[in-house]
Amino acid sequence: MTIWPRDYTLAEINRMGIGNLSEHLGMEITAIGDDYLEARMPVDARTHQPAGILHGGASAALAETVGSFAANLVLPGRDRYAVGLEINANHLRGIAGGWVIAVARPLHLGKTTQVWDIQIRDEDERLICVSRLTLAVLEKKAGRGEVLGTIA
Repeated sequence: MTIWPRDYTLAEINRMGIGNLSEHLGMEITAIGDDYLEARMPVDARTHQPAGILHGGASAALAETVGSFAANLVLPGRDRYAVGLEINANHLRGIAGGWVIAVARPLHLGKTTQVWDIQIRDEDERLICVSRLTLAVLEKKAGRGEVLGTIA
């Protein structure tokens, strides 16, 4: 059974990342399954720390992006939106190049909060980072919460 209230295309979801941090860091949603959302991000000059490996903040940004996208997509209707409340990230392995792939799965989908587990792996499926993202689910007010503005 799927957690999504309707079928989404990858093109629809990727439009949410245009003109913001997701686009700047080269993030792309690559798959949507019954209970997960997957994204990838290049490990290059945009995402390196000075030592030439993936910056922990870039991993956290990827985790929060894929988790936030998923959190908003799972909400039925268009009267509420989800925003990050807290993120935890444990950086387990360095990586200097290639791609990292993040998979977000829900741990809790409540009326006012959501908690998502995000695992980030390299192209050889080695675990790079584990993250937990807690989001607040808010009611939309005039001029706020247009997270899904490009999704009909």
